[in-house]
Amino acid sequence: MTPWNQAAKTLNTVRDLIRFAVTQFSASQAYFGHGYPGPLEEASYLVLHALGLPHDERALWLDAQLLPAERQSALNLVQRRIDERIPAAYLTREAWLGPFRFYVDERVIVPRSFIADALHEGLESWIDDFESLDRVADICTGGGSLAVLLALKCPNAGVDAVDLSTDALAVAAKNVADYGLEDRVHLHRGDLFEGLLPGAYDLIVSNPPYVDAAAMAALPAEYLKEPRMALESGADGLDHVRRLLADAPKFLKPEGLLVVEVGHQRDALEDAFPHLPLVWLALPAGDSYVFVVRREDLV
Repeated sequence: MTPWNQAAKTLNTVRDLIRFAVTQFSASQAYFGHGYPGPLEEASYLVLHALGLPHDERALWLDAQLLPAERQSALNLVQRRIDERIPAAYLTREAWLGPFRFYVDERVIVPRSFIADALHEGLESWIDDFESLDRVADICTGGGSLAVLLALKCPNAGVDAVDLSTDALAVAAKNVADYGLEDRVHLHRGDLFEGLLPGAYDLIVSNPPYVDAAAMAALPAEYLKEPRMALESGADGLDHVRRLLADAPKFLKPEGLLVVEVGHQRDALEDAFPHLPLVWLALPAGDSYVFVVRREDLV
């Protein structure tokens, strides 16, 4: 009898299911990096999702008894995650940035940007009053999660969101509609700044592709499920960032801000632009992932 068949007969509670899932995740060497830091967090999320229970109240349900169909549903989800190396978000069709839920499928990269943390608290010392911002933009919007968060953070601003992928923009349109923001978030198909208004933006954010060629060749299987165009950015991972730095001044207002996530490319970026006064935001994940720079320092 396989561990999965045995589990389908012997696991009785939510706690049992989560413990079993953690064991299987650990044995399988599954890779975690799409919203959950390790096997316990992802196992808890998948099990509770399968049972239709709030994932932020795990303690309430740990000792709840399972119906056979509930147990099998959760086991099927966990087994697919392991056997097919599918990121959890693609299995459940949702991803979370803090308390905000977004629809996601294989047409877009799984949202996990550190810019979400920056909008929550990291930019407070740079922007005195988010309600005063008139127009903001999200470059490489993907599924639109950052565009939605920008609209919620800047309630009086129009938001222009750009992506080259028509598939990604279809997902973004669903997320914009889910939050009732169709009148304020405008989606554009284009390459980086294509379709934006010159000199119009108080704030431009971007989580562009930034994976270098060597890292692309070594990506875990889970990342290969994501659209390649949302990840790769040339030999050193900076092709998109170079263009953002070069062209942003044309679209920012005086004193406007550019905020960009670069993953693990801080050292490479500083080596390529040693005299550019980039300021790295102190975020819960660290101070090497997101930079901010004023328009005047770019021109």
